[in-house]
Amino acid sequence: MMRIDKLLGHSGYGTRREIKVLCRHGDVTVNGAACTDSGVKVNPAADTVAVRGEVVQYREFYYLMLNKPAGVVTATEDKRSETVLDLLPPLFRAARLFPVGRLDKDTTGLLLLTNDGAWAHNIITPKNSVTKVYVAETEGDVPADLNERFAAGIILADGLQCLPADIRQIRENTFEITVCEGKFHQVKRMCAAVDLHVTALHRRSVGALALDESLAPGAYRMLADKEVILPLLGQ
Repeated sequence: MMRIDKLLGHSGYGTRREIKVLCRHGDVTVNGAACTDSGVKVNPAADTVAVRGEVVQYREFYYLMLNKPAGVVTATEDKRSETVLDLLPPLFRAARLFPVGRLDKDTTGLLLLTNDGAWAHNIITPKNSVTKVYVAETEGDVPADLNERFAAGIILADGLQCLPADIRQIRENTFEITVCEGKFHQVKRMCAAVDLHVTALHRRSVGALALDESLAPGAYRMLADKEVILPLLGQ
């Protein structure tokens, strides 16, 4: 059972105060009967709740993929820059979605968002070694032993040892890089350690979930039920 103001707030119908006003004005019904008390408890799975005749489609958890554009901060709020939450309808802020991991401000591509903390934790926890595939455009001379150095585990400038990673050249100075950890600026720092400067970085996939190429930069879509497990599966 759930208070109706919590259900409606989670579903994007306003603050508790705004929902209280909706109830007082008779705009909210439960199973066809007016509900004037915003503290009434309902069963989201069994009761039909409507606001001004519109049936509320309650979902406990949301799972989204976003094609993150450059220039947007991976955060729920930021005083100076636009965030990935600002790209979504108010419903998702009301449902308290948050990004799963992070992409740098200038990095583009697949970003997952959810309000399911357990699901997010299973994706980002190092013990699960979820793979992430990036395409990096670089400047600099490509070392002859590039593949071997990545496979052995790059040592960053501060002495941090990275886990073994895979790098594959797909065009001149453009590489597909697969890592299974998510340290701060990791891909850029790994490339810098072999004297390659990353000029553009795009995340292509997380686990077995690839970015939907039909999504324009800044666009998003809900994951299908069968896709929710894919970030936790191997390539």
